[in-house]
Amino acid sequence: MRFPGTLLLLVCLSPVLCRAGELNLATLSCDKYENEVLTAADSINTVMWLFGYSVAKLGEHVMYGDALTSFGFALDAECKNSPSTSLLQAMTSVRPKRDKPMDLTTLNCATFESRHAANLATDPDSANTIMMWLFGYSVGQSGSHLFDAGGLAHFASALQNRCMQHSDDSLFDALAAVNKPAAKH
Repeated sequence: MRFPGTLLLLVCLSPVLCRAGELNLATLSCDKYENEVLTAADSINTVMWLFGYSVAKLGEHVMYGDALTSFGFALDAECKNSPSTSLLQAMTSVRPKRDKPMDLTTLNCATFESRHAANLATDPDSANTIMMWLFGYSVGQSGSHLFDAGGLAHFASALQNRCMQHSDDSLFDALAAVNKPAAKH
């Protein structure tokens, strides 16, 4: 069960997502994030990545389906109130709404892959946005604090391969396994 469209979509979107380059969340100020990063990059996918990252850093293993907007507005407010603060520090004070949690430890890879394929066919932008959340979550799990949207295609391919080889694994376990070789950050 391969999804060549996934890789093609991610490669096509990479120029849009890569404009920001690699960003160190610990040294990136809120002011720079607000005035340079969000205006130069795909802001929804950037915030989605940050949202996934922040959930992982909190040690949680759930995706909150309806919390992107509240997270984005809360991060925006935090950064506007403290523009010289690092983005990483600002993110630690933002808590997403806890509505409609989807537990990553109970969602197996086969189920995720079939849902992702269906989503790619009907709404590729949403499929990409969800992959950005998972990518951010994965980086947060790994202990890194670097955002590199250019790594999305590699991450998506690695996750897909892991899920194809271990379809009964939970998505949480697959994300942890994908991190092991990428823990260089």
